[in-house]
Amino acid sequence: MSIIEDLKGGKALAVVGLGYVGLPLALAFAKKVRTIGFDINEKKLKTYEQGIDPTKEAGDDAVRQTTLEFTADPAALEQAAFIIVAVPTPITEDDMPDLTAVKSASRIVGEHLRPGTIVCYESTVYPGVTRRICAPILEEASGLVCGKDFKVAYSPERINPGDKVHRLQNICKIVSATDKAALEDVAQVYGMVIEAEVYKAPTLEVAEAAKLIENAQRDVNIAFMNEVARAFHHMNIDTKEVIKAMNTKWNALHFTPGLVGGHCISVDPYYFIYEARRSGYVTHLAAASRLVNDSMAEFVATSTIREMIRADLRVHHSRVCLLGLTFKENCPDTRNSKALQIAQHLLKYEVDLSIVDPWIDPAVLPADLRERLIPLEEVQNMDVLVFAVQHRQFSQLAPETLTGLYRKNDRLKVLVDVKGMYDCHALESLGFLYWSL
Repeated sequence: MSIIEDLKGGKALAVVGLGYVGLPLALAFAKKVRTIGFDINEKKLKTYEQGIDPTKEAGDDAVRQTTLEFTADPAALEQAAFIIVAVPTPITEDDMPDLTAVKSASRIVGEHLRPGTIVCYESTVYPGVTRRICAPILEEASGLVCGKDFKVAYSPERINPGDKVHRLQNICKIVSATDKAALEDVAQVYGMVIEAEVYKAPTLEVAEAAKLIENAQRDVNIAFMNEVARAFHHMNIDTKEVIKAMNTKWNALHFTPGLVGGHCISVDPYYFIYEARRSGYVTHLAAASRLVNDSMAEFVATSTIREMIRADLRVHHSRVCLLGLTFKENCPDTRNSKALQIAQHLLKYEVDLSIVDPWIDPAVLPADLRERLIPLEEVQNMDVLVFAVQHRQFSQLAPETLTGLYRKNDRLKVLVDVKGMYDCHALESLGFLYWSL
């Protein structure tokens, strides 16, 4: 009997880890087959059971209406013929891969693994982790033999938080497995929920590497644009105008400078750098790109202070409002947020900092930042506005509205626009001192 037949016959599919990746995946499968959603965080599970989606990826209605079986009991995994592991794989403080969660999840799955099961990993890892690290843990915990008693697979997640166009269903899905038979099974399982192509990679390592490189490539390109922007500031050239002119060529790549945070682009290159170095090759370009992008929060903060001095503002205790704390627009995710780092850098200058972010859950913030949160409606009498994230609530603000958020005096109104949402000429005509990457 095939895995598909097992699932359609009543055996369960299980998703281990119900975060930004695991929850949408589990909800999608729950529409097709019996699905178990396992997570060790019981508080998170209670939130889901109340019909609340704090990630805002699937939406409250989808969580309320689902048949997904939420559980923190690992014994439930014994009912699964197909198990997907979608737990976080962050980096350590010294930028090394942190496989703690995926190792722990593998042990839990292994302790409840039954013969004939396929275990598919979606967590981002460097090439070789599924075969060399995860599979042996499954074997040790279960007493079973990989390839004989159970199979392992790898399918990199490609969910883009906050993106309402590119969703799980319409993004090409890469799959891989330990052998051809398992590969066909994995492709068929994902084919139940994926409307786009299911691409069969030849090895686990190819699939693992593909995920790293698609994000490392973006990191390198953004780093180049960030370096260009910093150079043009020294040359007194408008970066936005240069990019507009450059993009008139047919093969321009349309990258722009910006803050690189989140759990993918700011993390995956370090997994690539680590494994390449372990294999004997130093990745100069990828490593340099990380240095450039990791330095941008401090650059924005120091540029803000420089503009304040240009405007003849007393930096100490000046009223500064930072708009946006998440790592990207229209998303509540604060993981590796460079906007958070901007806040921390500004506080070193002892400014009177207020923060606005309509997307954020205050509970995820440290206490010193949480107490600075105010609604957009309460922003008034400011000396400086710093737009760090292009939330739609901010991009809809008219220049005339922005004017009313400042102190009523004759000083220049300092506005830092990291993403270049506003027209600099329009703002300058209204008495703004405008700065953008």
